Amino acid sequence: MEHDLVVFVPGFLGTRLTEDGHDLWGEYSEALLGSGPQAPAPAGLALPPGLGDGLPDARFRPAADELLMVPDSMPGLLSCMGYPDIRTALGDPVDGQFVPFPYDWRLSHRLTADLLRVRVERELARWSEQVDSHYPDRPDDPKVVLVCHSTGGLVGRHYLECSGGRETARTLVTLGTPQQGLAQAVRLLTGNAVGGGEVPGADARPLNEALRDLTLTWPSVAQLLPVYDAVRVEGKSRLRTLADHRYPVPDLPTALVEDAVSFHSVFQQAREAHRHTDTGGRLPYEVLCVGSTAFPTERTVGLTPDGTRLLARCDESLLAPGDGTVPGESAVAEWALRDTTAMHWTEHRHADLAGAAAVGEVLTAVRKGEPAGGMLAGDEQISVYAPESAAAGKPFAASVVGTGLRERNVQAHMWRIGRPAKEPVVFTATGPELYRAELQAGPGKWVVEATADGPHRSDRKVIILYSS
Repeated sequence: MEHDLVVFVPGFLGTRLTEDGHDLWGEYSEALLGSGPQAPAPAGLALPPGLGDGLPDARFRPAADELLMVPDSMPGLLSCMGYPDIRTALGDPVDGQFVPFPYDWRLSHRLTADLLRVRVERELARWSEQVDSHYPDRPDDPKVVLVCHSTGGLVGRHYLECSGGRETARTLVTLGTPQQGLAQAVRLLTGNAVGGGEVPGADARPLNEALRDLTLTWPSVAQLLPVYDAVRVEGKSRLRTLADHRYPVPDLPTALVEDAVSFHSVFQQAREAHRHTDTGGRLPYEVLCVGSTAFPTERTVGLTPDGTRLLARCDESLLAPGDGTVPGESAVAEWALRDTTAMHWTEHRHADLAGAAAVGEVLTAVRKGEPAGGMLAGDEQISVYAPESAAAGKPFAASVVGTGLRERNVQAHMWRIGRPAKEPVVFTATGPELYRAELQAGPGKWVVEATADGPHRSDRKVIILYSS
């Protein structure tokens, strides 16, 4: 409702982790892409082993009090375009009504859910004392509209069902939340995050090993492991779970799989316990799930017949419709929705879901208590296709796909994250609905953006270029 407190929970990478003003992840990842594992991780970036759901000592706790405002990326896992327009997308709540919840995205989602509970209780008490001056004719006392992007939805749902937050909530909105995990997390934690044979002549092993060593210390990444049937063994007809001991994924620690399974099962158990006491088995709050099926997305991890090696991710049999990061089926909150027709599908990428204009219209409708549409994009949407990663200094192909592009004034730019200068890119029409280009650049995290005349007319893709 319009008078409710609006709390925004960002996703993985969505909060700047800083120490003495330095962006720890931003600076380290740039050095890593350019020089390989010779770039040591800052002392405050890796977490102590065996941390679990605990809070680390002060020396492992960088400041985490600012939302990300520019694009960033975790190679081989996901990207975030930042949240400079999130308040506008939420309909510009009045002063004191909008509460961003930045947090340390390396830590356990269970711990972060408990921290969210403390913050919400404090902010809701404050807002309850102020709401009369803004909404004197409100129909009831304010509750919370919880808007969660990406992995922030895992935090939000755990807070509601496991950390005592369900009675405070009016609505939970999840934007591209991996409700059942991500296949990319398997690759990251096994040292196969980028490359994997799809970049000819490039050796990604040093980068992959450095990323694996770092993220193995982050509880949040283990909790992103998929709990659906996500493993395909060549020659076998049936998909398997990560917990299938007959075909364990090589180099994936069993303890991480067990923690992921436990994280989801504890949530499901709490939900089932509440279902028995809820009137008609219905949640005391509304749930709105927004996802995408517009982009090929890695859904499955492939193993060789003997189970000793992962297949390259470029195998099309491992892909499914999704938002480029989260497969469509994983974005569905089956624990809350009575059927999948209650999903709200868009044609935007995972990284853009919290800022896309069409999604913003839906979020504004939710705040005002109005019905939200079921499909959030139209036939004129354009899409940028490019590899997730490539070798620096070597050419790679990119394309723009959309309806009637020849008549829509297609323009494109490419820029390095952290540097504001945008370089124009020339895409050549190879058909009425397809433009192509061959690009190359130095090491770093780059954004390729294309625009075209008409509604739903832009798309952006983050590409990791690394020295090999």
